[in-house]
Amino acid sequence: MLKREFDKSKLPSRHVTEGPARAPHRSFLYAMGVSDTEIHQPLVGVATCWNEAAPCNIALNRQAQAVKMGVKAASGTPREFTTITVTDGIAMGHEGMRASLASREAIADTVELTMRGHCYDALVGVAGCDKSLPGMMMAMVRLNVPSVFIYGGSILPGRAPAGADVPEDFANRDLTVQDMFEAVGRHQNGTMSDAALDILERVACPSSGACGGQFTANTMACVSEAIGLALFNSSGAPAPYESRDHYCEASGQAVMTLLEKNIRARDIVTRKSLENAARIVACTGGSTNGGLHLPAIAHEAGIDFDLMDVCEIFRETPYFVDLKPGGAYVAKDLYEAGGVPVVMKELRKAGLIHEDCMTASGNSVGEELDKITREADGRVIHPVSTPITKTGGVVGLKGNLAPEGAIVKVAGIEPQHQIFTGPARVFECEEDAFEAVQNRTYKEGEVIVIRNEGPAGGPGMREMLATTAALSGQGMGKKVALITDGRFSGATRGFCVGHVGPEAAHGGPIALIATGDVITINAIEGTISVNLTDEELAERKAAWPGPRKTIYTSGALWKYAQLVGATNKGAVTHPGGKAETHVYMDL
Repeated sequence: MLKREFDKSKLPSRHVTEGPARAPHRSFLYAMGVSDTEIHQPLVGVATCWNEAAPCNIALNRQAQAVKMGVKAASGTPREFTTITVTDGIAMGHEGMRASLASREAIADTVELTMRGHCYDALVGVAGCDKSLPGMMMAMVRLNVPSVFIYGGSILPGRAPAGADVPEDFANRDLTVQDMFEAVGRHQNGTMSDAALDILERVACPSSGACGGQFTANTMACVSEAIGLALFNSSGAPAPYESRDHYCEASGQAVMTLLEKNIRARDIVTRKSLENAARIVACTGGSTNGGLHLPAIAHEAGIDFDLMDVCEIFRETPYFVDLKPGGAYVAKDLYEAGGVPVVMKELRKAGLIHEDCMTASGNSVGEELDKITREADGRVIHPVSTPITKTGGVVGLKGNLAPEGAIVKVAGIEPQHQIFTGPARVFECEEDAFEAVQNRTYKEGEVIVIRNEGPAGGPGMREMLATTAALSGQGMGKKVALITDGRFSGATRGFCVGHVGPEAAHGGPIALIATGDVITINAIEGTISVNLTDEELAERKAAWPGPRKTIYTSGALWKYAQLVGATNKGAVTHPGGKAETHVYMDL
């Protein structure tokens, strides 16, 4: 036990626990078995996204108990609470996906409200699925309390049983949920049987934990370490490993050290640490959603760091970690190769890491990296001097089709396939495009355009994994391109451009193009254009009938659509850190 003395006269929890006027408040705490000593210690929120929706969240409840042990051991009083999660693997490919990005804001909002309402002094956040990671980190930065983030861990890879009657390329290798979405495409084009699909769906996801490739959850888990909010190596161990409890307990102790030193979330999350985080996304071939969530986290701190700032870092960062979906390995393999610290150590060799940034341990990035003795294994983590490609796995695009920018993942795509010109085939929503893919009513060489799927227009900025996976399953992933004002899953493969801005609902050029217009995407030069003059676009804008009507005219999604801002700035719903006139910790 690490006994510490804390002066509560300047901590938020004094409003609940100190002085005669707080006797009613203390009576509630006594009712829950909290001791007199515990009442007068700092109160630490332990927030989890535990639920029974999906495997990514199911192990978080157990891990929270280990966090609480760490807080108690360091003279804090943990108070556990939960918030929502919308899990993309369940929400994907139907109306439920509209709730996904909006859930990020709800998570940040509910954590903020719980912390404010109960006057907690510090925060440990445990999250598992895609939006819950940035949502939790956004709450930490918004509140600017001493904070430590910990990832719930990834799922173990699946594998078809020996001798199972499945296609050869699905046998004797690691499987992830990405393979199941692509198996649907194979089934649709008649190259996978009902029986094989049935076998694969039962083995692809064999444990608790978030999707196993470098999809959005694992991308943002790597970000949590690189940005400094998580302890080094804490994101790596798969969710079923009981050894995760050691990292959880250490995280509980670490937040008490931060509280003692008054190191707050914005002392950790700075412009430099955001750049470190963007480096990790790029060099691991991470999810394009990193280009959405990093600006949103920056916004909470009042830092200008938009999509094109992120993409500039992507452009100059080598890609050297060979992870699915563009590469060969899964999160468990990265952990066994030394995890994010070894990756950051390689970045340091190339002068691509800001070493003076603070981390959740209370030490700087450089001090933490000095402790790392392992080196790149040359298999999962290549040496930075001999990368897979010389530029990042994710590229920003700009042009007359996307004046505010767009983003494309090129990890695993050969340079000759990174330039694409073809006629547009325009769809007004994902369902229409998915139906066309199912029925093969599109042609090789076309650019499939899915519009009205942005944050406001969707509403909710859905991911298009069902459509892109079906294309890959049909063997068309490199034979067509796809662009949208919506998003793509971190599991998406193929030449797929997302985050096109301004979105169609805001009258962006993507709202004005028509089937047959010729579109050119050049991921090498970072451009995306349609063969229309400024005058032609202006004429079409004048004749544009306005945003497509949606059925979401009340409720949470209506509210989200009214508030949400531009995609390139993170699709956020409030003015952010720049507009603040008070500090929660100092009220």
